[in-house]
Amino acid sequence: MKPIVLALVGPTGVGKTAASLSIAQQLNAEIISMDSMQVYRGMDIGTAKPSREELATVAHHLIDVVDPHERFTTSAYRDLAFQAIEDILSRGKQPLLVGGTGLYLDAVSYEMSLGVSGADDEIRNRLRTIAAQADGKKRLHDMLASIDPQSAEKLHPNDVRRVMRALEIYETTGRSRSEQGDERRREGPYHVLVYGLSLPREQMYARINARVDAMMAAGLENEVRALLDAGVSPSVEGGAMQAIGYKEIVCALRGDISMACAVDWIKQGSRRYAKRQWTWFRHDNRTKWFDCSLFESPHALHEALLMQMQEDMATYRNGEGGAPEHKADMLA
Repeated sequence: MKPIVLALVGPTGVGKTAASLSIAQQLNAEIISMDSMQVYRGMDIGTAKPSREELATVAHHLIDVVDPHERFTTSAYRDLAFQAIEDILSRGKQPLLVGGTGLYLDAVSYEMSLGVSGADDEIRNRLRTIAAQADGKKRLHDMLASIDPQSAEKLHPNDVRRVMRALEIYETTGRSRSEQGDERRREGPYHVLVYGLSLPREQMYARINARVDAMMAAGLENEVRALLDAGVSPSVEGGAMQAIGYKEIVCALRGDISMACAVDWIKQGSRRYAKRQWTWFRHDNRTKWFDCSLFESPHALHEALLMQMQEDMATYRNGEGGAPEHKADMLA
């Protein structure tokens, strides 16, 4: 029987941090961040990292592991996550993945080859030429949508690196990344039980807008200034400073737009990102969804999550398989 790893997922701002802290304390668990931006040192406010107090309450892993000028791949995440899981299990504790990066969840869950085809310089250079044109990002995304709509739905046109990679896979193998992914989805070394938090669209968007305002009040502008002063490039394709909340502030500091406009763009980008996260996770039939709006208090939600996790872990250990999945309507 494989070791159990719990995962708590959902769109940005839905309340994963508070729920994970409550559950971790009751399950003797340690949290492994599953956030693609919280891995970077010095990027605290814009990535909504847990506070010092929260980090002191429960042990966290894979937060502040690389500098913002470094590249951090899904393969690197998987290696570090496996190390953290083994360390946690060796001490008799429960690993709890928490975050909204679906690709990281898949990397931990499945035996997947993250490089399904080798790099082809000719194809990649041609795609880069297209990307550099005025409407290049949209053209690349449209190309992907025509041959691999499932991948295109998950990827934003601005995520040029992954869009190009998906196109390169198709051109070098003759089959889409989604087709190959379906064939590779064999469970990895752990049995991952997945739980999701959701909210109705309007409530979710209102929380996101309020969170961006709170980030600005907490000093996001100064955080971006400090990163620029430290020499972190704002223009590296796929780099840390291309993240939502950072690239918009950079534009404002350059004088390209007003700071008020930057805040509006951050809110809009965050709402769109939440929609993409929901699109990714709703295709994962393992996920048992909890609509936060249906609970009278956060405590009631956390207790319901805890009870479901305990029940599912006992069921698996007794060899009875998984419980029926829960569905949720959110951001439809």
